Parts: sequence; structure tokens; C-alpha cells
Amino acid sequence: MATADLASERESDYLSQLTMAATRYANRTTRREQNQSVIETRGPLYADTPERVEKRLARLGADWAMARAIEQTPTEPASSAGSTLQLPAEALTSEVLGLERLIGRNNLTPVAFLEGGVQVSRSVGRVTVGGPGGGHGTGFMVSPSLLLTNNHVLRGTEEASRSKVAFAFQDGVDGNPLVPAVFPLEPLRFFVTDRALDYSLVAVAPRSAQDEPLSSFGRLTLSQAEGKVVIGEFVNIIQHPRGEPKQIALRENQIVDVLERFLHYESDTREGSSGSPVFNDQWEVVALHHSAVPKADAEGRPLSIDGTVWRPEMGEQQLAWRANEGVRISRILRALHEVSLSGEAARLRDEVFTMGLAPSATESAPAMSSADGAPPGPVADGSAVQVQGHTPTADGTAQLTVPLRITFGIDRHWHSQAAFPARPPQPAPTPKAASRPPRSARTDVVSAVENDVDAALAHNRLARERPYYDRSADSVARDAYYADITGDGDALRQRLTTLLAATHEPQPRYKPMRLVYPWVDLHKDGRLRSIYSGRDFSVEELVRADAAVAEARLARVQELLLMETTAGPVEFEAEFDALEASMPFNCEHVVPQSWFAKKEPMRGDLHHLFACEVGCNSYRGNFPYIDFPDFDEVVRDACGKREPSGFEPQEGKGAVARATLYFLLRYPGQVGDAAREFPEERLPVLLQWHESEAVTEYELHRNAAIAEIQGNRNPLIDHPEWASRIEFAGVWR
Repeated sequence: MATADLASERESDYLSQLTMAATRYANRTTRREQNQSVIETRGPLYADTPERVEKRLARLGADWAMARAIEQTPTEPASSAGSTLQLPAEALTSEVLGLERLIGRNNLTPVAFLEGGVQVSRSVGRVTVGGPGGGHGTGFMVSPSLLLTNNHVLRGTEEASRSKVAFAFQDGVDGNPLVPAVFPLEPLRFFVTDRALDYSLVAVAPRSAQDEPLSSFGRLTLSQAEGKVVIGEFVNIIQHPRGEPKQIALRENQIVDVLERFLHYESDTREGSSGSPVFNDQWEVVALHHSAVPKADAEGRPLSIDGTVWRPEMGEQQLAWRANEGVRISRILRALHEVSLSGEAARLRDEVFTMGLAPSATESAPAMSSADGAPPGPVADGSAVQVQGHTPTADGTAQLTVPLRITFGIDRHWHSQAAFPARPPQPAPTPKAASRPPRSARTDVVSAVENDVDAALAHNRLARERPYYDRSADSVARDAYYADITGDGDALRQRLTTLLAATHEPQPRYKPMRLVYPWVDLHKDGRLRSIYSGRDFSVEELVRADAAVAEARLARVQELLLMETTAGPVEFEAEFDALEASMPFNCEHVVPQSWFAKKEPMRGDLHHLFACEVGCNSYRGNFPYIDFPDFDEVVRDACGKREPSGFEPQEGKGAVARATLYFLLRYPGQVGDAAREFPEERLPVLLQWHESEAVTEYELHRNAAIAEIQGNRNPLIDHPEWASRIEFAGVWR
């Protein structure tokens, strides 16, 4: 094809994109104006649908108790502007009121936000299309090997084969340009494109022309989960406008409308910005920027700045812009998942869906020094209280300075936390005499726990007003979830493991008071029942009991940190383990925490958390499940029978079997490698309990409720018949 023909074809494609974007924007004028009115008068919590706002709040770390504290106002018509949300007075804690700051009502932003932008920007590069009809665009790494950009930037393999991507094409802090690393694209190794969604995914050479590894620029981890942004929220765009050095449009870019496949937002982007990542304030990718929305005439034709119909020969600088449009990243991932691939191409595609080092926004990016030049310390692994500093923070995490980092209590799903390793905690000066923490610290701890109690009870009050289990809706959701699952044996196991991991988003931290008792673990009568003894409790009873334990634990931790006898990390960790054992919550991990070193996401995975009074919780300990031959004849504790060989519960065998089988599928290789864990030879016990006790409505309710919160489902509840088809032995290999 001649050079002129190629240029003409590219111009035609571009004009087509502009026209379609303008038409979509025009068709939504009434709804967009209603949205903007609600944003101005009521704020961003009220401008989107209730379902999207709920998901956004949960993802921001307000957890499900806060998300469910939102309700619709029945007096307002469903078709009116905004979500018709209202927050009940009892839910208006300081934590809730801070949410509007989180989604854009306040321009005061933590400094870590800027550090996050620097970190994720490393994965964004300038795409240069060489040869006839060439030009510039932007792209970003979304797996160790694959770069995402627009279809109208890279339309086919021939065009991609003469294209390159340059990372670090930008100015340094001293104002001087950095030396970019230029990598050839390898479309013959991988290339997938979709004109309707305007995306292209292409392989990048593993080393640059300067022999720099591609891995040094990391990747942006993409999530198919919804709830990453809502109408009224601000977004950020990292881009190479007109092929210029890397720039950013920061925080003054407001989402004004959400369509099924697109987002409309106000932003300062220019030509060459096609293919840029659009981020929320937690530096998660929410969209692929693909087109500005031009002003158009009645026939949908783009207009120039002088009001005449724009023609390509005028140049883009003469277009009259109205807004910008991005393709929702969840829709791109959905389409990519449906592309039929095999062999190496399928493997490379699957890497896009493999999460990085959660909850980091990037993988493989080099560690950053702290502002004062101190080298970065290790990233917390989420295994029990992040202890650093001395006063409790706004999110309820107690912070104290010790030569140790552990995770405890009230934490949040903060997506950028792991990307920026904290300065190593410095040893606290040893006080001359201290038996109790300062009064102010104790007061803050009590306040944080009371906030959790208030939110949990508000959540429970609202839960009692919703249907306990909607069988027809859940049936539709179940069928959609497993739509692509086929096969038997080890192939079925592997497909389920991949699905469970990919859809486990968000990954809530362990907080039974807020996430288990108010809704997930309820029985139809609105009460909780111990999974082992069957004893029933009110929600408030267990919430307040756990609150007392949480308060006592935090106070005791503060005391431990001030004791001269606490010599170091090893001793403190032993003390803390003993403290947890002596003050357990009324919540049972069906798979004991010691088997996975109390790490997240296993610790907070709701599928294996059940209400269980502290007596039975402690009685079971970390003994593996076993089936005693004389169980029905012997005298036993109300919780079940325990011997050195294992534990058999009095109640709930079918439920705990299915929860354990889920855990084996979700986390293969995690348990069974120690004598007191669950070895392969115990598998028949679980399968027999599963077969002997049918799935109950209680389990169906739990499964649906958990799917709402953390995205994934328990296949043994949805498809009990699969137990005989799955080759579980592979989870121990």
C-alpha cells in the first residue's frame, strides 16, 4: 500500500473514532448534566448507582460494613439523577465522613500519592510507529511481556513489527533529559487487537537496544473487578502528548459519566496521548484513554475551533475539544479473556490476569529510597499489627515504634501500600518506668474499636431488611461465574484455581466483627450459630465480645512495647502469638492460621471464616480434621472430640469440609507440608463429610454474600457434584 494510502487510512480511522466518541457523548447529555448537578449539590457519594458506590467504598477500605450502610431513598424515583443514596445517621462516623475526601472533595493529598505516581509511571512508554503512516502514541506494560495501547495506534502485526516503545523518555529531577530505553515490539510472538474496544496488546522484546532488561520497568497490575472509580471522582493520566517527553494530567480530571464500555472525563490530554493509562487516586488503572471528545455539529461531525467542520488536513490543533473518553479496563479484560488462544500465546495472555505482588500497583519496579535518604525496608507481609510510630492512625491501625513489623487489628485494603517500602522501624528508647501506655493512646484505641462496633451494628440492622437469599439471582450469577469452566480431573482443578485467584478481588483483611458477623455468617433467623457446637448468639453479642478482645489486645500490645523485658523481634513475636492465643476472637479459621503463617489473603478469606465461641475456637486449636470411628459412642465436649491425632466437630461437618476444599483449590501447595497440617491422606474425610451433609440454604447465603464482598465463590457449594470430578491430589504437588 502506498504511503499516501496508509496515511489516508489512518486519518479515516481517527476521524471515525472522533465521530463515534462525539455521538456517545451527545447521546448522554441529559444524564451527564444530571450527574454534574448531583456532584455539585450532594457530592460524589450520590452521583453513581448504589451498586457501584458500594463497590467503590468497599475497595477504598471502608469495608463491606460501610458499603452496606448505604441505602436508597424510596421516595425518589429510580430514574432521577444520581444514585438516590442516603447515609443513615448512625453510620456517619469520622471514617465515613472521610470518604468524601478520599474520592475528591478535598485537594489535600498525602505525599505518598506523588511517590505512587512516580512508581507507576515507570511502566508507561512512548510508542513510535515507524515507516509509512507512522506517528506516536502511549502504551504501558500490563504483564512481564505485554504492552497495552490503542488499536488506532497499532492496527495490525505489520504496523506493530516496525514499531518501538521507549521507557524513561522524560526529564529528570534536575531538568535534564534521561536516556530512554528503547525496545522493539514483537507482534509475531503475541498480538491481539479489538477495533470496537480500541485496544491492542503486543509483546515487547525482553531487552532494549542498550541491553537493559524490560523487567526493570515493571508492570501495571490490572483488575477486572468493578468499584475502582465512580462518577464525580478524579482520575490521573500519564501520557506522551504529541510524542513529547512523559507528562501527567493530575487530579483535576473528573469522571462525568460511566457508560457500559466507556468513561467520560474532563482532562488535559492531547494527540499522542492515545493508549495512556487512566488511574484513580490509588493508582489503579481504571481505563485506557483512547479519544478526545470533540465538539460536533447536528450531524455528529467534529468541529474546528472556528466553528466550521473539521477536516484532517487542518491538524488536530484546530479541533474544538469538549471532553475525553477512555475504554473501561474491566471491559478490555473481559474481552481479552474471551479471545481463543493456545500454546505460548495463551500463556502470555494469562499473565495479564496474574496478580503481581498485591497490593502493590506495580511489579518489579526498583525499590525507592525514603525522602531522607534511608534505604527502604522490607514490605509488610500482612501477617498480623503494623507497628510503627506510636499513635493510632486515622484508619484505626495502632502505630508504635519497635524493631519489628507485624499486622494487627483494624487495617484497610490500601492498594498502593506495598509499592513503597517504609523506612525500617527504629528501636524505641527504653523508658525508665512504664507499666501502661499514655492515656491519649488508649483513648484513641477505644475510639477506633467503638467505630467498628457502630458500623458493624448499623450494617446488621440494614442486613435484616434485605432478602436472606435470592435463589434466582444467585443462580444467574453462578452460571455466569463458571461459564468458561469445563473438563475433569486435574484440568478442572487447575481451571478452578485460576478462576478463584483471578476473581478474588478485593481481598479484605481479617476483621470478623465487621465482615463476618453482621451479614455473611447469619442464619435465616438473623442469629449466629457456632460452626462446631451449634450454640446460637445474637450479632451484637459477638460483636461486642470481639470488640472487648480487640481493645484488650491493643492495650496489651502497647504495654509489651514499653516493657524493658521485651528484648527484640523474636521475643515480641512470641509474646504476641501467646497474646492472640489467650485472647481469641469468636471466629474460627477452618484452616488454622498457623498453617499459613497468618498471612493475607488467606487470613481474611471469608470462605473459611465462621462464627465460633472462643471455647470451641481454642479447643479445636490447629488440629486437623479427622473422623473418629467411635465418635457417636464416646462422651465428648460440646464442640466435638479432640485427640492428638486430630479433631472431629460436633456440628457443621459438611460446611467445614466444603470450606477446606475451597481453601485447597484457592491456595494449592499451602497446607499439608507439616505433620500437624492437612496431609493428602486425610482428603477422604473431607469428601465423605461433603457427601453426607448436603449444601444448606445457610451455605448458599454465605456463598452469595461472600461473592459480593471478595468476588470469588466456593465451587463445592455451587456444584457439589464436582467433588468427585476434581483431582484434588494436585494441590499437594
